Amino acid sequence: MALRKRVTMHDHAAEAALFKRRALFTFVCVTILLAILLTNLYHLQITSYKDYETRSNDNRIRVVPVAPSRGLIYDRNGVLLAENQPFYSLELIPEKVKDIPETLIELSRVIPISADEQEDFIKSLKHHRRFKPLTLKNRLTEEQVALFSVNQHKYPGITVVAGLKRYYPYSELLTHALGYVGRINDRDKSALQRSEQWKDYAGTKDIGKLGIEKYYERLLHGKPGHLEEEVNNRGRTIRTLKSVAPEPGQDIYLTLDLELQRKAVELLNGRRGSVVAIDPRDGGILALVSSPSYDPNLFVHGISSKAYGKLLNSSARPLINRATQGQYAPASTVKPLLALLGLDEKIVTSKTRVWDPGFWQIPGVKHKYRDWQRWGHGWVDVKAALIHSCDTYFYDLAYKTGVNKIAQFMGPFGFGERTGVDISEESAGIMPSKDWKRLRYNQPWYIGDTISVGIGQGYWTATPLQLANATAILAAKGRRFTPHFLKSVKNDSTQIDSSDNELPPIKLNMPENWDIVTEAMRDTAHKKRFKDSPYTAAMKTGTAQVIGVAQDTRYDASAIKEHFRDNALTIAYAPFEAPKIVVAVVLENAGWGGVNAGPVAKSLLDEYMLRDTVESLK
Repeated sequence: MALRKRVTMHDHAAEAALFKRRALFTFVCVTILLAILLTNLYHLQITSYKDYETRSNDNRIRVVPVAPSRGLIYDRNGVLLAENQPFYSLELIPEKVKDIPETLIELSRVIPISADEQEDFIKSLKHHRRFKPLTLKNRLTEEQVALFSVNQHKYPGITVVAGLKRYYPYSELLTHALGYVGRINDRDKSALQRSEQWKDYAGTKDIGKLGIEKYYERLLHGKPGHLEEEVNNRGRTIRTLKSVAPEPGQDIYLTLDLELQRKAVELLNGRRGSVVAIDPRDGGILALVSSPSYDPNLFVHGISSKAYGKLLNSSARPLINRATQGQYAPASTVKPLLALLGLDEKIVTSKTRVWDPGFWQIPGVKHKYRDWQRWGHGWVDVKAALIHSCDTYFYDLAYKTGVNKIAQFMGPFGFGERTGVDISEESAGIMPSKDWKRLRYNQPWYIGDTISVGIGQGYWTATPLQLANATAILAAKGRRFTPHFLKSVKNDSTQIDSSDNELPPIKLNMPENWDIVTEAMRDTAHKKRFKDSPYTAAMKTGTAQVIGVAQDTRYDASAIKEHFRDNALTIAYAPFEAPKIVVAVVLENAGWGGVNAGPVAKSLLDEYMLRDTVESLK
């Protein structure tokens, strides 16, 4: 049977319709895609032009902050106390170093890096962002910089950085007054961000931590500058496009007298204690020493954990500013003020006499409050009571006055509150009263508490700065200033107006009472300690018990542990007719004030008062 050829019939109309549909679909798709492309081009070239232009510039322009140089600090005579010195340090960017511990070991063969330094560095990495540089070693010598530069290709991610660092040429001499600068930590960052100052610290690594460095941070820091650099795709600098110089911090001049400060440190000779000297004419602090001290330069480059632990755990407590934070019973140094209160309130007169058999008793009570001189002083008036520091007289005066009146009178002299000195490290001390004891201990006030306050003991505590400040007010006969360090800014001629620190004066009911008290202090000074002095002075000594002694028990220092022995205190000023320096000295556990603290005060006044005479003889 023959095969038939299969014939396919085409529907041309259907095929034409299908082609048209496919062509139309393709055209629509192309049109839509073209529209999307054009829309994106419009968005990129027109709508978002500024945004992408900025991004493009950021990719090729790098802004590098330039930290300002810190303002310098001078004493009242223009002696440089805090300067900036060039330094070199090694910095490591963690994300660019593969094996940090191994790298540190290898690097230590080129530059000495101790095991403690390596350990401290690795610990600090835990709280550090890996893309930011971290200081590995400070204070490189020029030789070490040269050695590293030769071998730098072996250590990617590690570079030598040059800059300026704070340096204190007088080391321990001024630590508690000047303070120091240190690395900005997280707490500092939070504080700066809250105060909206963070933008001023771009490129800055250090900030004032204590003392004047902290208090006058805004003056000393300055304003940062910046460099605009063109870089390639690898971050290498091609050229500098723009440079804005930083504004350096302002130089400041202090009221401190370096030579007087040096003399005070020399006289303390490492003993635990404090010296404060003030100019009563304007409240300027001439010297402020807390002993023992420490080297502030240790903190500038970052102190090791071991070194800091040694300072922190020392029984001598060198980190405490004893001048403004040490709280001591003022003892007999406040007897002139108590006498002034008694006279002005007419509780006693200049002729009132009290019998001192060596003790005093509350009426109807057997307990005896002993005088320091066991056989007593006999009949004493206010002048004799001050000259001989008769406890019995002041027991009786306190009993008749009452603690609330004492507290009220002492407030304007600065007891029980911060003086407002221009450093942050200051304690208020305690000026006790009936309400104070109720609030503090929820206990009633007893008359025996008042008797102790009458000789500057009991709950009453004060800082050496408060003692100096109160004595300055007494020497100036009521004129008051806020104690301060700042003398001038920028140069020693643009001085701060002293009236800015002046407070309303203390006015007595009878102004002649100032003379009664201060003349007794003058006689006290020239009876013994200033007997042959070429200038006139006034003084009062004090011996403060650290622990109580049982009734009728004789005090024996040799039988008591050293840190429980009496504190020695002295206040003094000169010249008597027109005072220009006031000194307060506190020696911890040194014993009698007149014997131990008195010579320190005398030598300091000699240093200040006889300086012109010594210079003229040279």
